[in-house]
This record gives sequence, C-alpha cells and structure tokens, in this order.
Amino acid sequence: MGIFFTLLAICACTPSQVETSLTSPLTKMVIQNASGTREVDIMKKPLITHIYTADPSAHVFEGRLYIYPSHDLDHDNPPTPDGDQYDMVDYHVFSLENMHSPPVDHGQVLHLADVPWAKKQMWAPDAAFKNGTYYFYFPARDHAGIFRIGAATSISPAGPFTPQPEFIPGSFSIDPCVFIDEDGKVYMVFGGLWGGQLEKWQKGYFDPAGVEPGDTEPALGPRVAKLSSDMLSFASPIEEISITAEDGQPLLAGDHARRFFEAAWLHKYNGAYYLSYSTGDTHFIAYATGQKPTGPFVFRGYVLNPVVGWTTHHSIVEFQGKWYLFYHDSSLSGGVSNKRNVKVAELVYNADGSIQTIEP
Repeated sequence: MGIFFTLLAICACTPSQVETSLTSPLTKMVIQNASGTREVDIMKKPLITHIYTADPSAHVFEGRLYIYPSHDLDHDNPPTPDGDQYDMVDYHVFSLENMHSPPVDHGQVLHLADVPWAKKQMWAPDAAFKNGTYYFYFPARDHAGIFRIGAATSISPAGPFTPQPEFIPGSFSIDPCVFIDEDGKVYMVFGGLWGGQLEKWQKGYFDPAGVEPGDTEPALGPRVAKLSSDMLSFASPIEEISITAEDGQPLLAGDHARRFFEAAWLHKYNGAYYLSYSTGDTHFIAYATGQKPTGPFVFRGYVLNPVVGWTTHHSIVEFQGKWYLFYHDSSLSGGVSNKRNVKVAELVYNADGSIQTIEP
C-alpha cells in the first residue's frame, strides 16, 4: 500500500503521525471540504521528505500520477568534476491520487545490485507504458566507468522492475526521456555534458579526452533515437537534436544561458513539440519548440528560473485537466546540492503557446 508521509518532516511517519502533522497549526496545509476529505496544498513544497529525491519523471498511468525520481543518499561526500557526490544506488516510485493528496511511497523498485552491467551512479530515470508492460529506463556507469542506459520491466507502474541483463546496445550518456507520439512511434531523448560524458562521444565512440566545442562553435545538442517495438533497443541511428535561435542560427557553446546541458524532456501541446532542458551552470530550465520530435527546435524561453542548489531537472505532465511542472531543489537540506527534494508547480501556457516562467 505504500507509506503516507508528511510534507515537512524529514523522518518517515505512521499514518497517525501524518494526520497529526498535517493538521498542526505550523503547516496549515489541510482543508476540510464538505465530505470531510482531507486536502493538502502541495504546490512548490517538498513532496517527499523521508528520503532525498531528485530528477522527477512524472507520468499518468491507470488514472494516478506516478513519479519516478532518483534517490539521493544522505551523506556529505565532497563534489568532484565527474559528479561522484551523486552516487545513488536505487530507485523508489511514488504516486498521487490527485493534486491535493500526499504521495504514496511504493518502496524500492530497483537496486544497483540487481543490474549486472552497472557499477555505480544510478541517475535520472524515466518510465513508459506499451505492449501491456511498464518500462523503466535509467542511466548508470558500467564497469569501464562509461555511462550507459539500461531498461527494466514490470507488470505494474509501481514496480518492482526487473532489469535487462545488458544495457541498451549503443546507448551512452545520461537522462533518458521516452516520448510516445500520437502515431505510436517511440523516441528516446538523452544526453548530458560534463559528468554525463556527452562531449566525449563526438567522434562516434567514447573518447576520454573529448571536450566541449569552443564558445563560438555550435553547442552540442541532446541525442534522439527511435525505440524498437519491444522498447528494449534502438530502431534507428542516434541523431543529434538541433536547437536554434529564432533566426535559425544554432545556439553556440558559449551561450550558457540558452544552450543544452542535460535533463531533456519532450512533450506535446496543441500540435507542437516542446523540448525542455537544463542549462547547467546557469541553472535555468529552458524550452524550445518544433514540428517534429527529432527537431529542429527553436529556443523560446524559460520554464523555470534557478532553484536552490546547483542542479535543476524536471518533467512536464497533464493530469486531471491541468498541466504541471515537477522539478527539484535543495531546500530540504539547506542548499546541499546532492541532497535534493522533489516539488511541483502548475504550468500555464499563453495563447501563443509560450510557457509562463515559474518562480521556484
């Protein structure tokens, strides 16, 4: 059944403790409606507080909203250029009945020890449903220290997930996002710079000496490929997605306020494709729009301004008639970048299809 937990307490709580906490004068989050049903204001507040979570991938399955985040460990290991402080080893799944209910923790659904090819760093995942099966996609370093993307399956959106014995052939880098279009075609968008190693794949193979392009050269874009009918391999060559300015010129590598860094997310609204992503060291969630899921995409602006903490990562989902941005910050840990917490905010489109920038 999972565990209900408070929005502000760091420790796990029993249902009776939850009731006490949620009705305390300190939180002021409870609204008693006419039927006596408890409703909770969860907007822009830490959704999950008994463990640290980040990189939320949100999907609607079987009428519920499911969140597939990464799971930050509670330690103070020093940061490294390769992001070794983000040394996650497992995943939990959470779900909400509606946007006024606290999330349910369905427990650990996959652990590093269960994945033969993976050595460490289980970073931002995603999930999808097809063929009567739920698919869970996740990056991790293999035993050679190279990031790959793995797949796992389940009969339930809440897991547990059984991993494939090998990573997806030809996969590399991090942050898989799986998008199923209206015509049934399935695409995986992925990639991330620096710790995510994308710049080391410019020659078509892993080059440990690979570096980003110069500031006046086109920035590296995320990668995209179609998935096969069984959802477990690539069915097309991997392509680079082009992100341009409004004049059609590619965004440059030195344009850190707009160029792609990591955390690509693809969704569709009113017939247009939206590619959103993190700008990395400038800490925005930016977005661009296009007419095909493979691009090109034209930069349009920002979905989310910088949050507390270094990283920013998100997903966008429609649920019960409204659109929502799921994201993370480090407010729960007082700003420790590798101890993050998931949040949610309502997302609003303007008449021209642009997105109103959210203040975290």
